[in-house]
Amino acid sequence: MKLTREIKTAILVIASILLFIWGYSFLKGRDLFTNYKTFYVEYDNVEDLAQSAPVTLNGLAIGKVNKITINENTGKLLVELQLKTDFPVSKSSTASLYSPSLIGGKQIKIIPNLADKELAVDGQTLAPAVELGLTESLGGKIEPIQQKLNVMLENINTLVAGLNNVLDKKGQEDLKKSLAELSQTMEQFHKASGSINSILDTNKAQINGAVTNFNKMSSNFNKISDSLNKADLGKTVRNLNQTLAKLDGIMSNLNSGKGTAGKLLNDDALYNNLAKTSKELELLLQDVRLYPTRYVNVSLFGKKNKPYVAPTEDANTTEKK
Repeated sequence: MKLTREIKTAILVIASILLFIWGYSFLKGRDLFTNYKTFYVEYDNVEDLAQSAPVTLNGLAIGKVNKITINENTGKLLVELQLKTDFPVSKSSTASLYSPSLIGGKQIKIIPNLADKELAVDGQTLAPAVELGLTESLGGKIEPIQQKLNVMLENINTLVAGLNNVLDKKGQEDLKKSLAELSQTMEQFHKASGSINSILDTNKAQINGAVTNFNKMSSNFNKISDSLNKADLGKTVRNLNQTLAKLDGIMSNLNSGKGTAGKLLNDDALYNNLAKTSKELELLLQDVRLYPTRYVNVSLFGKKNKPYVAPTEDANTTEKK
């Protein structure tokens, strides 16, 4: 089949139109052979967000800002996002406006909600979010620091003014005098330190001997402690406690009148009998001393004995008189 000139011309024109459309779309960043998804998000302020700004997902560019329009009813800015990704974006995903660097423009990043399994359809409106850039963050942090610096500068000015009022000519002289006295004190302290060092050097041998003696005493004390541990003081204390318990029982028996010793200590009748016997023995001894012939009778001539007279308690007293 032979193509005529008119058919060739038509084919060339159609091919040129298609090539022009593809080139125009390519220059606008849209590929005719790629399946795109369109999402929308509304912001109160886009903060100089430009059209064709990148849209990222975890740092990967997956699309661009296709168009920004103003909602006349609410005054909000409607941003159209053109995404070319097969990543499943859920309905509850967030489109966050942020600034990647100090000098770069604003961008939008998709923050997916992996827990939500319901996918967003083409034309879905995503939830908006705005992150403070580095400049805004620094500005928010610098402002309270600046306020604190202003307060500190005011306090410094007040302090300097107070020092100027206090440190007049007399105050300056007093301060110089105090510094001079402090210098003298430090010098004297240095001399005293030198004297102490000299004393320590002089008596170094005695100090070493004292330390040696102390070490010996400590060693002896350790030996004594070991000996005490080996002596079984616990057993000795237990035996002593048993002896004291027995002694306490004996004393209790004595106080209660049990046994011979207890009866001797507590029986009044026995005491009275002993006292009476002692008195009678004393009278007997007095009678023997005063009248020995009553008990030892030696008579050569058959002299008759005198009748017996019982001794009295006052015999010794009568003899003295």
